[in-house]
Amino acid sequence: MNPSTGVQSTLTRGPLDDAKAQLAQAVDLLGVSDGVHAMLATPRREMAVAVPLRRDDGSIAVYEGFRVQHNFSRGPAKGGLRFSTAVDLDEVRALAMWMTWKCALVDVPYGGAKGGVALEPREHSTAELERVTRRYTAEILPIIGPEVDIPAPDMGTDEQTMAWIMDTYSVSRGHTVPGVVTGKPISLGGSLGRASATSRGVAHVALMAMKSRGIDPTTATAAVQGFGKVGRGAARFLAEAGVRVQAVSDVDGAIWLEEGIDIARLGEHSDATGSVAGFDSCEPIEPGSLLTLPVDVLVPAAVEGVLTEHNAPQVQASIVVEGANGPTTQAADAILADRGILVVPDILANAGGVIVSYFEWVQSNQAYQWRESEVNDRLAERMTNAWHAVVEQAGARGITYREAATALAVSRVIEAHELRGLYP
Repeated sequence: MNPSTGVQSTLTRGPLDDAKAQLAQAVDLLGVSDGVHAMLATPRREMAVAVPLRRDDGSIAVYEGFRVQHNFSRGPAKGGLRFSTAVDLDEVRALAMWMTWKCALVDVPYGGAKGGVALEPREHSTAELERVTRRYTAEILPIIGPEVDIPAPDMGTDEQTMAWIMDTYSVSRGHTVPGVVTGKPISLGGSLGRASATSRGVAHVALMAMKSRGIDPTTATAAVQGFGKVGRGAARFLAEAGVRVQAVSDVDGAIWLEEGIDIARLGEHSDATGSVAGFDSCEPIEPGSLLTLPVDVLVPAAVEGVLTEHNAPQVQASIVVEGANGPTTQAADAILADRGILVVPDILANAGGVIVSYFEWVQSNQAYQWRESEVNDRLAERMTNAWHAVVEQAGARGITYREAATALAVSRVIEAHELRGLYP
């Protein structure tokens, strides 16, 4: 193990290994010192907590919870909270680091953070999820706040989760603090356009990527892995732009239709049944095969690490737009680059959520709500500016879009750190 970066050279790699390898590439490109590299590779603060839960049947369960704050150089920490059995400290560390780069890339004045509780939300009642959320919030209360660290929804959490966090925090402070979270219900100070922001950003950058490759959206095809917060909206926005979304999957199955799936009707089916599986007129397919279908655009919008060295050689899409965080492993990334496949990296592709989270935070602090058209226009502007900055950087240096995006983001964080100086 490299003692300064913590990168392991083992056959089993996880998201933290990939995140640190991406940082190491950026550091090499930028000529950064070992000391600054070590600082960027190390979270500024992290907390692991026990989250006891009294189940509805009276029994007690205890879950692990985490909150990692990677960097504060550009502002308060910002990042989602996920409920998933896959949550562990290294995953949260990786996601927090990626959030730092994402915020810097789209010029949002935040550092990166992430949180998680290792549980399966579908196995718990609403009342149990509320108790878990409030206990987790109470445990991490000393390190969150509207000027310190602002959680948001992620996998397994939603606007109701944010409402519980906001209330728990506000009760502890003795007054309402809407800016402690983003992704809140509209009635509690949430932003118009926030729920669809990540999906809208994914679709927006996918359309720019298609244009850069000379692909007409009205004749293009796409496959979307995941039909949750990001994938469902991305599929809808792509379909509205004329793209034939031929395949969609979720945790329970995958479907395919050559002439294109009716995404609106699929949404109704998913709401009614809890899955895309069994949607009429569509052919069921093996979920993993969705990643290698002969489509123009592939949108992995589920979990990390789905594109690997094993399936990357079979990917037939000419463009991969990363709706999820870290869906492409380091080995797969190199294979896709060698094959000339354009990969729009997660820190650019799915940055719409943190952009509009920032807008929500601004509105909460001002006690004022913007029109949805204002939110969407400002989102499009920031996504477009970030896209052109990455394209320019990649062209100037002769590197991939991921390398360009990470180098650009890291350079902005370093600039902020150097201007502030190292205390004491």
